[in-house]
Amino acid sequence: MASEVPTRAYRRLSVEQRRRQLLAASLELFAHRAPEEISLDDVAETAGVSRPLVYRYFPGGKQQLYEAALRSAADELEQCFAEPPEGPFTERLTRALDRYLTFVDEHDTGFSALLQGGSVVETSRTNAIVDGVRRAAAGHILLHLGAAQPGARLRMTVRTWISSVEAASLIWLDEGKVPARDELRDWLVEQFVVCLVVTAGRDEQTAEVIREALALEDAEGAVGGLLRRVLPVVGDAGHLL
Repeated sequence: MASEVPTRAYRRLSVEQRRRQLLAASLELFAHRAPEEISLDDVAETAGVSRPLVYRYFPGGKQQLYEAALRSAADELEQCFAEPPEGPFTERLTRALDRYLTFVDEHDTGFSALLQGGSVVETSRTNAIVDGVRRAAAGHILLHLGAAQPGARLRMTVRTWISSVEAASLIWLDEGKVPARDELRDWLVEQFVVCLVVTAGRDEQTAEVIREALALEDAEGAVGGLLRRVLPVVGDAGHLL
């Protein structure tokens, strides 16, 4: 009796399921390699499908697939800063940054390629996707601050800090993820508080926002810890007042 050769069962997926499968495979590859180093054959192999099948779902080839994968990653990043409007602001920001830095940690090479640009597949559309993430993050943060109609100075403070978060994330990856992720997260939260305080000295709207935010903070929270560390450092400068 001839022995039976086991065959691999073909898994039929819906159009949306197959598309998600291909995007997941692409994101897995982009997380660890620059986009220009990845071919459609790589995506097909990672997804366990044929190259023609990849083309069926993404007839525009690698460029279309990259933009779709980037949009998927952007959707995830945009949601990092979504938090219920409850509790101290710094606690909400800490949770948001925790999700953001987890994404950075898990998609290190891809994250660097995404923000640093210079990829052969970079276009005005991909740049718009990245800028959309920044604007969405700023929108979430302004909502957390209760600023329904933020003025120019407050908007600039938030957007400048978001740029510093991106820069710090890239440097963190370049430095071998040192310091520890939790330490980086807490430092970025404290940095934002200081940025707001500095702007508050020149802008009444920001001053009102920071006063209301600080009223909800706990003495043992991020702001309390920041004050205990900073006040002894600047204490000797009292003669300047």
